[in-house]
Amino acid sequence: MRILITNDDGIHAHGIGVLEEIARALSDDVFVVAPELDQSGVAHSLSLNDPLRLREVSPRHFAVKGTPTDCVIMGVYKVLDGIKPDLVLSGVNIGHNLAEDVIYSGTVAGAMEGAVLGVPSIALSQGYPAGDRIGIDFSAALVHGPRIIKQILDMGMPADVLTNVNFPSVPADKVGGVSVTRQGRRDANLAGVEERFDGRKNPYYWIQYARTRSAPPVGTDLEAIASGRISVTPLRLDLTDEATLKRFSQSLS
Repeated sequence: MRILITNDDGIHAHGIGVLEEIARALSDDVFVVAPELDQSGVAHSLSLNDPLRLREVSPRHFAVKGTPTDCVIMGVYKVLDGIKPDLVLSGVNIGHNLAEDVIYSGTVAGAMEGAVLGVPSIALSQGYPAGDRIGIDFSAALVHGPRIIKQILDMGMPADVLTNVNFPSVPADKVGGVSVTRQGRRDANLAGVEERFDGRKNPYYWIQYARTRSAPPVGTDLEAIASGRISVTPLRLDLTDEATLKRFSQSLS
């Protein structure tokens, strides 16, 4: 089984090394194609106005000066010379990709592009305690990841579906199990923009997030993670809302 790995945290991120270890528990045929620099939050963006630079970091490890989407395309059509891999894995992201995070996530987008190209694709993200990005414990992903990936592949995924897997911020032996979930939604959206000033008193800005869910709905990715469980969420490429489509069709002409 040939596996193509990417991420959005960059080629030197700790999480992509963890993901490679997970992949090698499944296959010896692994290629890594990841962004040269951190591309968190770029979503499913594609570089159309800038050339892509491809750098071989080491055998079977390549850096692309572009987005996770660019990396999957370059991985398939350049590094693998147009021969599609059997599996695309994206991550392991530093921090969860839950609820509306999937709209912004470059990690999810990497898996999404794999699905667009007709390859079974899985995004993986590891949670960590709030405010503590140093010394993140990836053991939950590392220990449970290979088994979950194999089970997903054994069950099979439709051509237009990718899978979003999130691991709780607990050690591997404290994980409370696996929940197959739907995408949740938090109580609040973007909190706003914080204004700061540089040494010359010129303003600059940071986008602030302050999103919480005090009582996550049952069956959602948010509830699973809050309960210390692994969340496995199938996502569709087709974003059409069938109920609204039917309602509009009855009224619009």
